[in-house]
Amino acid sequence: MNKNIDYYMELPYRMEIIPDNEEGGFTAKFPDLPGCLTCADTIEDLISNAVDAKKAWLKAAIEDNFLIAEPSSEDESVEYSGQFKLRMPKSLHRSLSLNAKREGISMNQYCNYLLAMNDVKHISQASTH
Repeated sequence: MNKNIDYYMELPYRMEIIPDNEEGGFTAKFPDLPGCLTCADTIEDLISNAVDAKKAWLKAAIEDNFLIAEPSSEDESVEYSGQFKLRMPKSLHRSLSLNAKREGISMNQYCNYLLAMNDVKHISQASTH
């Protein structure tokens, strides 16, 4: 079977929606597609953005011959709260806050983006070794 973009778009990838209680809006991510996330002010826009983000992620993965995991079953999913506390130097906190402001997003969204991008790098490096 040819596993093209249409094949992967039809698979039931689980989407998590996370409200941004500090600044409003929502973030959506696909746990089985590392680094595939998007944000929007409304749920309607979020769903539309999430479909676009998923398609763009899958296209890039196919073009780069990146291993695409098929959706995990609910039995394989471990429940995580999605929250943890992190202490950091004040200078780093300031830098993250300023960069988030420059991008026009909350610091939570900015840190999620940075963590996801680093996680994708880690995963892709691990798969090449």
